[in-house]
Amino acid sequence: MNNQPNAQTPQQLAQSCADAMYQRDEASRNLGMEITQVSPGKATVTMLVSSIMIQGHGSCHGGYLFTLADSAFAFACNSYNKATVASGCSIDYMLAAREGDLLTASAVEQSRGNRTGVYDITITNQNGHVVALFRGKSYQVRGEVIQSENNQ
Repeated sequence: MNNQPNAQTPQQLAQSCADAMYQRDEASRNLGMEITQVSPGKATVTMLVSSIMIQGHGSCHGGYLFTLADSAFAFACNSYNKATVASGCSIDYMLAAREGDLLTASAVEQSRGNRTGVYDITITNQNGHVVALFRGKSYQVRGEVIQSENNQ
């Protein structure tokens, strides 16, 4: 596949951006997150709840759920090769996640303007039950996710 951003289809560019970001994303990789799907404005990321993620009430700590949703958000909003960061996020917890649960965070772009965007992320467990709902607001900064040879 041609790795030049300008020579790729939107789908190829989204995948290239996700691959490049994932390689630099120690946090997501070290938590065992895997990108299972990416397309322009969308991303799906999975994570298995391990024993180190369990808090004092016996369920997955909310911070890990937030991190999973935030990672899916990042891969979705950076899928256009425009460096984009979060400007605000919120999460609502619906159901406890337990050790051994396979969680899936599905991010979907709701709007995208010149510099800002809104993304909704739904976290479900292996049974399809909604664990959490997350909304992320994005802001495009200077730079690209992957550099073309002309910009290196």
